[in-house]
Amino acid sequence: MGKKIRIGIVGFGKVGKIRYNILKKIKSVEIVSICEKNPIKNIDKKIITTNSFKKFLESNIDAAFICTYNKYLSSYTKALINKKKHVFCEKPGANSTRELLSVIKLEREKKIVLKYGFNHRYHSSVIEAKKIIDKNILGKPMWLRGVYGKPGDVDFHLNWRNYKKYSGGGILLDQGIHMLDLVTYLSKINFSHVKSFINNNYWKIENEDNAFIIMKGKKNITAMLHSSATQWKHKFLLEFYFTNGYLILDGLNTPTGSYRPEKIIYAKNNNVSKHKMSSKTLIKIYKNDNSWRLEILEFIKAIKYGTKIINGSSIDALKTLKLVEKIYKNE
Repeated sequence: MGKKIRIGIVGFGKVGKIRYNILKKIKSVEIVSICEKNPIKNIDKKIITTNSFKKFLESNIDAAFICTYNKYLSSYTKALINKKKHVFCEKPGANSTRELLSVIKLEREKKIVLKYGFNHRYHSSVIEAKKIIDKNILGKPMWLRGVYGKPGDVDFHLNWRNYKKYSGGGILLDQGIHMLDLVTYLSKINFSHVKSFINNNYWKIENEDNAFIIMKGKKNITAMLHSSATQWKHKFLLEFYFTNGYLILDGLNTPTGSYRPEKIIYAKNNNVSKHKMSSKTLIKIYKNDNSWRLEILEFIKAIKYGTKIINGSSIDALKTLKLVEKIYKNE
């Protein structure tokens, strides 16, 4: 089978644990070290644990998963790249495009594999949507809208993501960034004009709890999006309207199960038919979420066989982070 890829994980919170539980089931990798400031329970005793990133850098690894606070993402990535280690880094990858550009420069110099965690691209409904849109059976895009919202919980205001010094931004950067990535990925539109309202109306936090966005690209193609931490029932909805029909992504399969069911709905425009005949609406419902595993497998494959990163490349991350910055600046 060949030599196993030796993996380290930086940050063992909710996301770090998800990565760990998937990685330990992949036969071609071996988890050898974890860096986490808090005590770690219920892991293989063979795994080296430390609360020092400096000591973690000295561990004998081939690649690392960075699952820590946003403020450390770019500096930890650069430190690992300088050690010629492959890196899988959680989104957004950096607190600014300036930081991310310095990472990309180093990535190209050292010629390592670098991938960012945009797992939404690997959801079954999104994969199907990509196939349908790329076939051009629905025509050209005209407009789209989306909502991605969650209610938070009683301790929401205490989460590190709501402190600017750790996260760099609020619900837009934390959750809305996935919606922005999907919108540009599926529509292939470069949104050059942005208008936004970034609000904090309910949660007593430093960052925004709502972001309302209108974006426009070439040929007046317009997107209207809302990222919310005061959506009192979990909601994920993306609607794409084309000249010849529509496509809707409704719901997501997630670890919490709170956005289910995940489905895709699409149909031809009734007016396309010469005889005004109604087109059949097609609905597919998906029960499982393999998105986290699929993106990890793409990273492992790139390390083993030298293949390119298709989804979640550094350029993907840069493009999406640029859009986030435009929204915050209301440009």
